Amino acid sequence: MQQSVGITATYCSCISTTSIWSPSLRKLTPRRRFNSTIVLLHSIRNSKAKKWLIDKKSVVVASKMGGDEGKSSDSEERFGEMIFESILEERVFRFDCSADDRNAAFPSISFQNPKVRDTPLANVDEVPTYIPTFECSLGQQIVNIEFRPNTSFYGTGEVSGQLERTGKRIFTWNTDAWGYGSGTTSLYQSHPWVLVVLPNGEALGVLADTTRRCEIDLRKESNIKFVSSSAYPVITFGPFASPTDVLVSFSRAVGTVFMPPMWSLGYHQCRWSYDSDSRVREIARTFREKGIPCDVIWMDIDYMDGFRCFTFDQERFPDPKSLVDDLHKNGFKAIWMLDPGIKHEEGYFVYDSGSEKDIWVQNADGKPFVGDVWPGPCVFPDFTQSSARSWWSNLVKDFISNGVDGIWNDMNEPAVFKTLTKTMPESNIHRGDSELGGIQNHSHYHNVYGMLMARSTYEGMKQANGQKRPFVLTRAGFVGSQRYAATWTGDNLSTWEHLHMSISMVVQLGLSGQPLCGPDIGGFAGNATPKLFGRWMGVGSLFPFCRGHSETNTIDHEPWSFGEECEEVCRLALRRRYRLLHHVYTLFYMAHTRGIPVATPTFFADPKDLELRTHENSFLLGPVLVYASTGRNHELYKVQHKLPKGIWLGFDFEDTHPDLPALYLQGGSIIPISPLYQSVDEIKHTDDLSLLVALNELGKAEGVLFEDDGDGYEYTRGRYLLTTYIAERESSMITVKVLRSEGSKKRPNRKLHVQILLGKCATIDAWGVDGEILQIAMPSDSEVLDLVTAGEKQLRIRIESAKSIPDMENISGHKGTELSRTPIELKSGEWALKIVPWIGGRIISMQHIPSGTQWLHSRVDVDGYEEYSGMEYRSAGCSEEYSVVERDLQQAGETESVQLECDIGGGLVLERQLYISKNETKVFRIDSGIVAREVGAGSGGFSRLVCLRVNPKFNLMHPTQSYISFTAIDGSKHEIWPESSEQVFEGDLRPCGEWMLIDKSLGLALVNRFSITQVHKCVIGWGTGSVNMELRSENRPVSRDSPLKLSHLYEVIRIK
Repeated sequence: MQQSVGITATYCSCISTTSIWSPSLRKLTPRRRFNSTIVLLHSIRNSKAKKWLIDKKSVVVASKMGGDEGKSSDSEERFGEMIFESILEERVFRFDCSADDRNAAFPSISFQNPKVRDTPLANVDEVPTYIPTFECSLGQQIVNIEFRPNTSFYGTGEVSGQLERTGKRIFTWNTDAWGYGSGTTSLYQSHPWVLVVLPNGEALGVLADTTRRCEIDLRKESNIKFVSSSAYPVITFGPFASPTDVLVSFSRAVGTVFMPPMWSLGYHQCRWSYDSDSRVREIARTFREKGIPCDVIWMDIDYMDGFRCFTFDQERFPDPKSLVDDLHKNGFKAIWMLDPGIKHEEGYFVYDSGSEKDIWVQNADGKPFVGDVWPGPCVFPDFTQSSARSWWSNLVKDFISNGVDGIWNDMNEPAVFKTLTKTMPESNIHRGDSELGGIQNHSHYHNVYGMLMARSTYEGMKQANGQKRPFVLTRAGFVGSQRYAATWTGDNLSTWEHLHMSISMVVQLGLSGQPLCGPDIGGFAGNATPKLFGRWMGVGSLFPFCRGHSETNTIDHEPWSFGEECEEVCRLALRRRYRLLHHVYTLFYMAHTRGIPVATPTFFADPKDLELRTHENSFLLGPVLVYASTGRNHELYKVQHKLPKGIWLGFDFEDTHPDLPALYLQGGSIIPISPLYQSVDEIKHTDDLSLLVALNELGKAEGVLFEDDGDGYEYTRGRYLLTTYIAERESSMITVKVLRSEGSKKRPNRKLHVQILLGKCATIDAWGVDGEILQIAMPSDSEVLDLVTAGEKQLRIRIESAKSIPDMENISGHKGTELSRTPIELKSGEWALKIVPWIGGRIISMQHIPSGTQWLHSRVDVDGYEEYSGMEYRSAGCSEEYSVVERDLQQAGETESVQLECDIGGGLVLERQLYISKNETKVFRIDSGIVAREVGAGSGGFSRLVCLRVNPKFNLMHPTQSYISFTAIDGSKHEIWPESSEQVFEGDLRPCGEWMLIDKSLGLALVNRFSITQVHKCVIGWGTGSVNMELRSENRPVSRDSPLKLSHLYEVIRIK
């Protein structure tokens, strides 16, 4: 039986065509010619409907608001291989669903030069190795690209969770995600980009060039799936010989990172908030007194007058210029926050000038949109308009005169309080420039709002002082944001999980084109412990962007705040950073000029090593391998370190410590080592230069050093010095010399200190003059062995004598923790249940006593009845340990019940109560909820996006005789049999409060009843001998006053 799905919508750009695609657009592959006629599906089987065909409300209207390019044509499904053409350079291809779709695509905002994406290369006749396939229907474009088995996926921008992304799914929708977890699917930035590493170590990149909400689905092994509003092109880069080659090619499309001023690569100290200029001076003074290097102090939102941007509180910050002058005298820079929300207040000069120029984002009715943020009711600049960007840039230009060294753009997703979506309505109107896409609703420009704000801020700083490089930090971003701003990983948590995730998050952003990034060291939300803070500073001090930051109402999180042991670890860690500062600066010059990444996963040293591809507690800074301890009980020097193949020689600065990462230098490398500075202001070009040398198997090594003024743009006019040093061993002599140099900057007259690494931190030291040939006599093999043995002994002594940070974790448990290791039996009336609190609070047995049937398909550690808290499969709540809060045994006919709860991070708790009432012995009920216990004020009292998912897996005792039956809200009747694929029912196609699993052979049905006001989607997924009948709440943030609740019950009935 066939049943059509009735949907009314405006369709856009996936357009059917009967014209022949031109050879310049459709390069026919030698394997197969694809006929120009598009295959149409004339009907859809209800039982096999794709999830995006079921919900009438899910149809996206994507027609272009300002022109005819996006005219609708057909409502039928189309599919096939995408057409392609070469762009940019060799091995870079643009793919579209058709020639008409190509013409209908919006301009690129990710490409530095949008015309490059739209201009095919002349006289190039390449055929791509991988050709995507597409499906188009109902305004949606689905793209799939299949790769060889054992292919690995990375990138996808700012994402939490594991490094290798196979099995993950995210949605690009910039979201204020305070307290996010490892399974959160939308964070602050959007990068619809995947770095693909093939089994042989070759790599390619895939970009879905759309600004709209995009699903990136990597759950199927070796397959990339994009789902977004049509039409959008897909760009592939490669395959190339290595992942680095892919990123270099990618950077030629989307642009490289801006060249940061050298001071911005020092340590930054921040807090929400240092509440007065006297407190700021106290913080700066303490850094210098304690000999802890630092370059920047940050001012959060409380410096403003009533949170009004471009103002200063006259009581707490009465003279910002004087404050900044004092900071500058002590080697500090000052960075100040600017948010996009402008207080809706006549008489406030920013509001008045913006209103006069008519530059606010508008409601659908054409009036300025007003939404609550920190100042209260706010309007928002429409950064898609050049007039708004110019207006903002001029405000920034004037603001810089207060001595502002850098600007921090926060809340620019844009975040809006007192709304469940945490942002402005998607129906809002942006009157964008034609080259950006013209007049569109907010759903089109949402993901680039923060990037365009950062661009405006960057341009304003550049206008203020063309002799200084701007420094902008942005929370929200998109592909290409690196051209204007650095970024950080948002409002993370003071937990070991977030420490561990920080490495993967930093390198993922780097693999997505944004190398200047780092986390809030120590965690933003919550109170770090001494050991957690010290370990985090140890690894965080070596991230490209290095900043400590913490939330209001938390304990102090400065490096000296956790006792003398932690303070010493922080001092050693930050001194390491400053010793490596010239190396990091050189890496950024290479990133800026060539697109070479700064921090990369360890497997970049050997892309063919499949085991290294999932290694998450180490990373590379060029040829330096940073091997960290990111687990509370992980002792770094008590485990074998997994290193890439080849020579890797350990080194330190006589600072090896059990709470600091181990450092290795790759054989064949030379890196510069700086003297010890307290700030970049202390650097002099005549300072002694040290080179650390690790010879390879052939006795050779090479490395580069970039030097310029550390700020400004003279380097673009040739005033710099780029030196390539080489070392080579011949017989018993090592020669170190300059191989070549570039730039007009004169080589300083300075001493040269060369250290030849031998292993186990042992070295041979020699001195010379920079620019002259230095020859070093190599000791005999026996002498080398003695040196290495002595070095190993010294290393062991340093480790054993170091004062480790005490472990002061709070290990107190919740009420009832003593029961958490005991399986719980709940037995009353017709039901006998078994619950395992310590693994996800899962129900592992659900026996119906009268019929003797076992309905759950489960093991102790997997399947059965599960609940979790996000769109991501098996997200928080699924496998964590639950506490037994209350256990009531049936006495004298009272209710039998158990109440569990689980901390799912970000101040949220997943609560669950199971009970069998004396008055309803045939049913058992489950009341579940996600409640906010301690959600930070930084998110306006709202949590990250969460979705309560009830996911039981039931046995099919007679698979060929079992099916699911229900009547939908719209009155349609459904029978879903096991041969069906996964199906999602939402809107009026949801069951009308009840669905049942029927076993015709037994004549029984398991009935599941629920409230349709609480259930947003119902999902059916068939397995071998099993079926999931999942209930999902809506996907939204929660607050103390707006928890997510989902109550339902089960009953077994007899059927005819």
